[in-house]
Amino acid sequence: MSDHVLALDQGTTSTRAIVFDEQGGIVAVAQREHEQIFPRPGWVEHDPIEIWTNTQWVIAAALDEAGLSPRDVAGVGITNQRETAIVWDRRTGHPVANAIVWQDTRTQPLIDRLAAEGGTDRFAERTGLPLATYFSASKIAWILDSVPGARADAEAGHLLFGTPDTWLIWNLTGDTRGGIHVTDVTNASRTLLMDLATLDWSDDLLAVFGIPRSMLPEIVPSSGVIGEVREPPAARGIPIAGILGDQQAATFGQAAFDPGQSKNTYGTGNFLLVNTGTEIVRSTHGLVTTVAYRCGDEPASYALEGSIAVTGSLVQWLRDNLGIISSAPEVARLASTVDDSGGAYFVPAFSGLFAPYWRPDARGALVGLTRYVNKAHIARAAIEAAAFQSRDVIDAIVADTGRELTELRVDGGGSRDDLMMQFQADILGIPVVRPAIIETTALGAAYAAGLATGVWPDRDALRSHWREGRRWEPAMPVEEADRRVRLWRKAVTKSLDWVDEDVTALS
Repeated sequence: MSDHVLALDQGTTSTRAIVFDEQGGIVAVAQREHEQIFPRPGWVEHDPIEIWTNTQWVIAAALDEAGLSPRDVAGVGITNQRETAIVWDRRTGHPVANAIVWQDTRTQPLIDRLAAEGGTDRFAERTGLPLATYFSASKIAWILDSVPGARADAEAGHLLFGTPDTWLIWNLTGDTRGGIHVTDVTNASRTLLMDLATLDWSDDLLAVFGIPRSMLPEIVPSSGVIGEVREPPAARGIPIAGILGDQQAATFGQAAFDPGQSKNTYGTGNFLLVNTGTEIVRSTHGLVTTVAYRCGDEPASYALEGSIAVTGSLVQWLRDNLGIISSAPEVARLASTVDDSGGAYFVPAFSGLFAPYWRPDARGALVGLTRYVNKAHIARAAIEAAAFQSRDVIDAIVADTGRELTELRVDGGGSRDDLMMQFQADILGIPVVRPAIIETTALGAAYAAGLATGVWPDRDALRSHWREGRRWEPAMPVEEADRRVRLWRKAVTKSLDWVDEDVTALS
């Protein structure tokens, strides 16, 4: 039997293919970035064709580096940026517009109108989500109402919607020549259109947003064979056997399968998930309820999630917009040249604030500036912002669950930053633990595919693969940590109430 699994990780800034062996070890990696398109303030787009082209390249490159043919690979697991909306014509395979990315805020007027009729939590009981531009539904509605001819084509059954997993699977399995139109329960749970209890699309919510049901993919389990790859030829015949939204995939890769287990991923944004088992737990402290995973015909497992929009992308902003650094790794070196942030606090509310605040009217703020502050202090404030935002989310997790965290498992690219991880432990007052393999998002997708194709017999086998890589213990006095958290929360208040009618009109 084949004992390798291919993971396809379609993220916010790049697409990667990683080949894993049966021990969960990395055999080969290929990666390509794609363009971040900002047509107007608050608008964030991707080119779906570029993403598909990059996907074909990274799959072929990874398999070539590993020296594997399709018959050597048991399955493909796909993980993806969630909430990002792609609408394309089933007749031509061409997108009707660029993908609207999860960070995009253009649909705030629609969200405001819907909230005025029943509050931001009017659909939370059914979906687990607040009304926010973050989720897919308002993005689909915007495309249908703003692209000439799109609504008529949708109502005629010609248009399809999908998050990036759906778009890639449709293309991988044949596109206009019989491509499969599916998504899994984790991605569906991020649309504001799926009922958490039934795990099916809600006709009532589709009516509210004016979205024809014919556009939506079939909802399938996270682990299970759904078809075979037809393109690219380098992977033809490999079963597609796993689909997970990126944060759920990271949770799966951390082997956080049991209620109470959690992880925090440091990527473009930060996302902390706590498994709640088969129980749907409703948050009263600004978190969202989401599907964690579903394996085959088993009942779904759920999670509470704290979603933070901007952490790693703040480092990119320092590089690309301000030129303070020339490469992302440089931020840690620059920040380490000073002992603290010099009294500066950076609230990166570029797309408003997500959990636990859910304030779309917020915008980025750099406060506490004096003549003493230099670019090293600003770099340090950017790093510390990720830790402060994670503290806010963890406090909400503890309030919702009534259970203190004894340690925090971390992953993602940001977890490579030793300075950030030490500061995170200091601000939380608990150990921070990084696994030996930090590519847990791709690993989780591989695990889901490998379970479905027999590479691993069960989740106990996956638990046995987890190994601690490094641990950081708190070193900052509690009083000092509390002081800094107090000042951070004061800084957050300075970012609020920025967007109003005048600002919206200018943007």
